[in-house]
Amino acid sequence: MSSQIERWVLPVLAMTLVVVASNILVQYPINDWLTWGAFTYPVAFLVTDLTNRRFGPTMARRVALVGFALAVVLSIWLATPRIALASGAAFLSAQLLDVAIFNRLRDQSWWQAPLVSSALASAWDTALFFSLAFAFTGLPWVTWAIGDFAAKMTMALILLLPFRFLMGRRPATA
Repeated sequence: MSSQIERWVLPVLAMTLVVVASNILVQYPINDWLTWGAFTYPVAFLVTDLTNRRFGPTMARRVALVGFALAVVLSIWLATPRIALASGAAFLSAQLLDVAIFNRLRDQSWWQAPLVSSALASAWDTALFFSLAFAFTGLPWVTWAIGDFAAKMTMALILLLPFRFLMGRRPATA
């Protein structure tokens, strides 16, 4: 059972928590350039990348799909429907992109796969989410998207430390 918890339950719970928290926090701007969600959402890529490195791309896709389903359902109640739907579309496509890029780069230096996959998937996620969630609302969504992407890139660099720590002593099984 502990193997199933590590392989399945913990990543799905982490993914769901991160996405729901991010969908709530994105509604609270810090300034005209940034919302609080910019600091929590990059952890979703960490969860995906850790799952991919440890258990392979098939399990990482499953975690993303289940996390997506749970997060969208919960976000409809905890965030606005428009944000929940924009988040769902951006999240699922960005996570699947992250898995594909990570898997292609998995045999490179330890930092390349998580950094490059997170950077490219974050760019896609940011563009899709902010345009779907906030276009034509009168809110400064373009500047939020720019600030959000800058924060995601900063977080992608910072999250290399826990990635290295958590994966450094554990062999990949995939």
